[in-house]
Amino acid sequence: MPATLLDEHGIGQVPLYLHTEDGAQYAEGVDEIPPDVIGSQKVTTSGANLGDLKRAYAQAWEASQGDGVVAVHISRRLSGTWGAARLAADQTDGEVRVVDSRSVGISLGLTTMAAVQAAENGASRDEVYEAAVRAAATAESLLCVQGLDNLRRSGRISAAGHLLGSALAIKPILHMSDGLLTLRERHRTSTKAVAKMLDAAVELAGDDAVTVGIQHCQNPDLATEVLAQISRRLENITSTIVVDLGAVLGSHVGPGAVGISLGHGLGPLR
Repeated sequence: MPATLLDEHGIGQVPLYLHTEDGAQYAEGVDEIPPDVIGSQKVTTSGANLGDLKRAYAQAWEASQGDGVVAVHISRRLSGTWGAARLAADQTDGEVRVVDSRSVGISLGLTTMAAVQAAENGASRDEVYEAAVRAAATAESLLCVQGLDNLRRSGRISAAGHLLGSALAIKPILHMSDGLLTLRERHRTSTKAVAKMLDAAVELAGDDAVTVGIQHCQNPDLATEVLAQISRRLENITSTIVVDLGAVLGSHVGPGAVGISLGHGLGPLR
């Protein structure tokens, strides 16, 4: 999420980690990460660790002045962060409730904003938790990548999906389904894949009011174009936001990726 939104609404973040083969470790959002590291096939990643989570929860509890904490995290089926988050929350005497966003990237951010808006409208801690759970259940996320090698290497997509995507240099469209990245469609060119992703997003949005999030990995021009196209095709957009996927997620999907996420039930993002 953009730093302006984080600061405006007092949202805390816990870093994910990127590790290189020469032993360097980078905390995303804390350390400066060289751009060439993101596209490397020789990096690994790890989720938020227990110590970072405990510190973040303690700070959030203090800031809440006793109202309680709702922590929204990356899909438990894609990261070990959930397990560490549960351990950290279990040590807080019920002060923290943990939400599985069932997603990554900007979709996780939109679920977080649903929780923020509920809290700012006076909801209790448990009502904020329920708002986040509802947002996670209704969110939709699509992603076009240039290839599946990075995802296959990191175990984020099945071997079968990798074979389908690599045949004849096919460009895949991925879809978040029940917390996992699954292969939705495959096309011969990036142009065709992006066009079909837009069609799918329009179909998923229907006539609902939606918040549109565009995310990309080192591809801001295409992200801008995708936003322009979907803005022309959807009549009931509450807000739009464009973000870079960042180093950790970018290392999994590879440079050039672009995606669309839809959030339901949110008010305007301010």
